[in-house]
Amino acid sequence: MWLSNYYDLNVNLDGKSILVTGGTGSFGKRFVKTVLERYKLKRLVIFSRDELKQFEMQQQFSTTEYPCMRYFIGDVRDETRLEMAMKDIDIVIHAAALKHVPVAEYNPTECIRTNVNGAENVVRAALANDVKHVLALSTDKAVNPINLYGASKLAADKIFVAANNLSGTDGTVFSVVRYGNVVGSRGSVLPFFKKLVAEGTDHLPITDPDMTRFWITLQQGVDFVISNLRYMRGGEIFVPKMPSMKITEMATYIAPELPQKVIGIRPGEKLHEMMVSEDDAPYTDDLGDRYVVKPAFSFWSEREAGSKEIAQIYNDAVAAQKGFRYASNINDDWLDNDRLDLLLKEPAT
Repeated sequence: MWLSNYYDLNVNLDGKSILVTGGTGSFGKRFVKTVLERYKLKRLVIFSRDELKQFEMQQQFSTTEYPCMRYFIGDVRDETRLEMAMKDIDIVIHAAALKHVPVAEYNPTECIRTNVNGAENVVRAALANDVKHVLALSTDKAVNPINLYGASKLAADKIFVAANNLSGTDGTVFSVVRYGNVVGSRGSVLPFFKKLVAEGTDHLPITDPDMTRFWITLQQGVDFVISNLRYMRGGEIFVPKMPSMKITEMATYIAPELPQKVIGIRPGEKLHEMMVSEDDAPYTDDLGDRYVVKPAFSFWSEREAGSKEIAQIYNDAVAAQKGFRYASNINDDWLDNDRLDLLLKEPAT
């Protein structure tokens, strides 16, 4: 599928009002840039708690140059503020979260308040305002979680899926998107390796020689999120098909002359990433360029699948075999150096 093009010409957001929680992050900024270039929006609301990041973002996307832009200071922990911000909003993209694994372990209640309680607040505010679509961003760490961040995102996923029971067959549609590491994003291994090389390191640290990861570009992630607005019935977890690469091979790509030193897996870290577990296999369909994990609730089959074309896509989907799992170590699509070169041409933010 490489390089997968998730840009869907059939998604038309002209005249829509969109709110992005956590909108000043890497995803939010690229999402804003993308939709402003492609569509004529009625409103695009950035909802986040960091006034400095909002000020900096306004330098790039000013309300003077882009009259549809709105900037709301607020926290997803505050249901009242969320409800105010969602007035007359058509689509909510929920990207706000506490994402740093060690920080979540050290500050568990703060992680829960943002990732779990915040998800519930987004649901309540969306229902109160009759928002049409809510699409939440998840993570591979929510699959068979071994750390609090993953557990909190699993809980959030469950909240968004089950929210469709509250909205009825004609109410707000809630779904989830789950994808892997964004190449070059803050905190990822690739810029870390580059930083060490620039500082003159004599080796590159490897947690485990067998470790693998899925990789996706930031633009692919944004395009994938937008494309799923077309497929949403409610309660689905959408997973893009992505290539894998061993961390040792990535280290060799960055610095082929440097030795690699195994330092051991850190607490809360997995050897391989998993996007779809065996437990979800009975509910998983292959749509060609993505997997969709369907909810085990009756509301999914009762809802329309959008256009006749989309209904046919679901009807023609290939059901996952018993025992299927989508993990980075058993992937059938692997990055080599040439394809990694292509991937790295895209700026991370």
